[in-house]
Amino acid sequence: MKVKFWGARGSVPVSGRQYNIYGGSTACVELRSKKDDLIIIDAGTGIRALGKELIKTPHNNFTMFFTHSHWDHVIGFPFFAPIYRKETKIRMLGCSFSSDPVREIVAKTMQPPGFPVKFSEISAKFEFASVCSTGWDIGPISIAPIELSHPNQGMGYKFLEAGRTFVFLTDNELAFKHPGGRDFEDYVAFSRGADLLVHDADYTGAEYPRRRTWGHSTYQQAVDLALKAGVKSLGLFHHNQDRTDRDIEETLAACRKLIKAAGSKLNCFAVKEGQEVKLS
Repeated sequence: MKVKFWGARGSVPVSGRQYNIYGGSTACVELRSKKDDLIIIDAGTGIRALGKELIKTPHNNFTMFFTHSHWDHVIGFPFFAPIYRKETKIRMLGCSFSSDPVREIVAKTMQPPGFPVKFSEISAKFEFASVCSTGWDIGPISIAPIELSHPNQGMGYKFLEAGRTFVFLTDNELAFKHPGGRDFEDYVAFSRGADLLVHDADYTGAEYPRRRTWGHSTYQQAVDLALKAGVKSLGLFHHNQDRTDRDIEETLAACRKLIKAAGSKLNCFAVKEGQEVKLS
């Protein structure tokens, strides 16, 4: 399984020299199975760059998942080049995180007067399905969902292939249980022994009291989850829009200090836009 991050920023895209290392695009993740099955998670602004790469290849058939329907996770969809090609076939899988059917989540991003091209006018062929607790198999990858603790709800996912596990839990508030969310212990069990856990680490401990209930975790809470779940690697995700490269490096150093103090060998890194991780 190969995981590539096309956007790791949260809430709103940012630009400037102070964001060059970790990037400014919002959430979009690409997964490839050993058989080259393609899965895309979320359609934040990072999906624009992914689309530019995909149109250079013959890969026209793939699956999309969404963690939730907040703007920073869907706003890049109208700028995803493959949707304007008639050869493209996209299977979109949604769940109970929205009152809208999965089609409406993306269609709203192209609704007049906000965008000049309507969803009904694009060329790609779509298949929509709302499936939840049973999970799915896409080629050799098995996928299990879990409800996130986030305003308006959301879904996290676990991807398993050939004994390797990737858990993706963005926009998840570990210290507050939103309606539809799970307890901390549930996320520990869900992440248990994962090769890679990517988790929301938007806030610092000092910031959190003022932002409690906003739907995000601190980096300390993400580290605590990773340690208790016994994962091999932790990727810090959903970087705050005001967090510069230097700030993220300081956060990462603080995380590694916590891990060392716990006597753990957990590998911890801050996700960079464009970064690729191979689980094999």
